[in-house]
Amino acid sequence: MPSELPSPPATLQVQQRASLREYNTFGLPALAATLVHITSEADVRRVVDHPQYGLARKFILGGGSNVVLTRDIDAVVLKIEIPGLRVVDETAQGWVIEAGAGESWHGAVAWSIDHGIPGLENLALIPGSMGASPVQNIGAYGVELKDRFHSLDAVDLITGRSVTLGAAECRFGYRDSVFKHSGFGGLAGKSVITRVRMFCAKPWQPVLGYLDIERRMAETGIRTPDARTVFEWICAIRRAKLPDPAVIGNAGSFFKNPVVTPEQCKDIIGRDPEIVHYPMPDGSVKLAAGWLIDACGWKGKSVGRAGVYDKQALVLVNRGGASGAEVVTLARAIQESVYGRFGIRLEPEPIIV
Repeated sequence: MPSELPSPPATLQVQQRASLREYNTFGLPALAATLVHITSEADVRRVVDHPQYGLARKFILGGGSNVVLTRDIDAVVLKIEIPGLRVVDETAQGWVIEAGAGESWHGAVAWSIDHGIPGLENLALIPGSMGASPVQNIGAYGVELKDRFHSLDAVDLITGRSVTLGAAECRFGYRDSVFKHSGFGGLAGKSVITRVRMFCAKPWQPVLGYLDIERRMAETGIRTPDARTVFEWICAIRRAKLPDPAVIGNAGSFFKNPVVTPEQCKDIIGRDPEIVHYPMPDGSVKLAAGWLIDACGWKGKSVGRAGVYDKQALVLVNRGGASGAEVVTLARAIQESVYGRFGIRLEPEPIIV
């Protein structure tokens, strides 16, 4: 590790050689050379203007739910903790909700439901922070963030200038955005998202086309659920399948659901008729990665102290004291198994550092 930097201005909250175990939901051990708690847009500018922090390499850390730490971070880690939740606009067309990048994503969804604003309910209980949600273009149960996105504010880590980006500039894709790319035009490591705004349209239309939701409708006899009912259903479905990171370390869904051509899907169905798949609007077919992993016999299995959750094969867990290397070794073994049986390469959702 490099020698410690001099003390920063008193306005910045800084720790040297700080443990990151409590700041990643996998609970993996790692140290940050320097950890700066970012509680405002002004804090980002203070870092940019600092004579040494401003020139140092940066690593942006939100809720820590989308990262696998395999080593110490020899950089200035910016822990994003910017608060705030409010409605910034309401028209006949809908509501615009603004959240500080440090707010919990699920907390913001629950807040919107409590304030009578429907539209985000299908995205309930996704772990992580508001600032990280556009980076990953999070999604679940038929809705992606881009479907509800309005705009975001970010600070350039070179100039310290604030910018506002709309959906087009964010270049959203499946679990992808401009913030995940570092090449020409990419913003990975170059900008800090400070505020995110979502648009919830009027009139509200529920998104109910997933099997788990249809089962709830059949069980309850409710054919036209309101937003709070859908929210509660999604929470119950996710809690039944997914482990609480506060109880057992994990990063939620570890692999992206692969998207294949109709011909590829037909070929797989010919060999495995039970495969779970979803037709997409563009004619492609999304396959359930959890089903593929389960079919290869990985559910409940372990490599060292990292394992596959016994209720949902898409989730890798820390069984206690696991290292990032063990998680990566397990992930690679799963990828090889799925490719060997189905000819499909699974892509991890979390960033592996």
